[in-house]
Amino acid sequence: MEHWLEWARGPAFVFSFSFMILGLVRHLALTLWDIYKTWHRAGDKTLPLYKIWRSTLQWIVPAGRIRQNPLFSLTSMIFHIAILIVPLFLAGHVVLWLRGTGLSWPAIPNTLADILTITAVVTAVALVIQRLSAKSTRVLSRPQDFVLPPIIALPFLSGFLVMHPGFNPFSYSAVLFIHVMSANLVMVLIPLTKLTHAILLPGVQLISELGWHWPADAGSRLAVALGKEGEPI
Repeated sequence: MEHWLEWARGPAFVFSFSFMILGLVRHLALTLWDIYKTWHRAGDKTLPLYKIWRSTLQWIVPAGRIRQNPLFSLTSMIFHIAILIVPLFLAGHVVLWLRGTGLSWPAIPNTLADILTITAVVTAVALVIQRLSAKSTRVLSRPQDFVLPPIIALPFLSGFLVMHPGFNPFSYSAVLFIHVMSANLVMVLIPLTKLTHAILLPGVQLISELGWHWPADAGSRLAVALGKEGEPI
């Protein structure tokens, strides 16, 4: 098992991390290219930066959707917060970054990390149950909406068992291997699935605004083109 652990933490991790970074760079480059093409074709090239910023914040903190579907939206928001904070700010992960790259940043207390880890697992299960039980979300869901939360929860659950051997009924080495490999799998899936929205969301809002940001006289020019000038709108 030690040999497999070394492989998981060595070549498998390097491949997964590199795949994630290169995939995200590709997505970012394509998004920037789409932004440039949309801006080049836009009739009005002035950018309403405040509106774009506000729209982006509304997607990050979906107050309107919370009012429409409070339980599902709150569960989703809490899930996203937990899965972003723990991998980046867990003390053990920060130490690994320091050893590997010489970079370091403040870590969260272990007690808070435990709470967020359990929260990530519970909300992952809750999201799947809520999607299955509500027709409004079930009919709009894709297969990955049901598969991704459990996959994401696996490194959190296995990591919790690694950090708390007293709760671990399995072999420590086996659980550590599952933790590392499931984390590697998540990194590979990030540029291949909807998880990319974490980095692409601002660009999506910018493209949408540019695409629908027409010049002030666009309405009258369209009426002329359609032969409808002079008719009430």
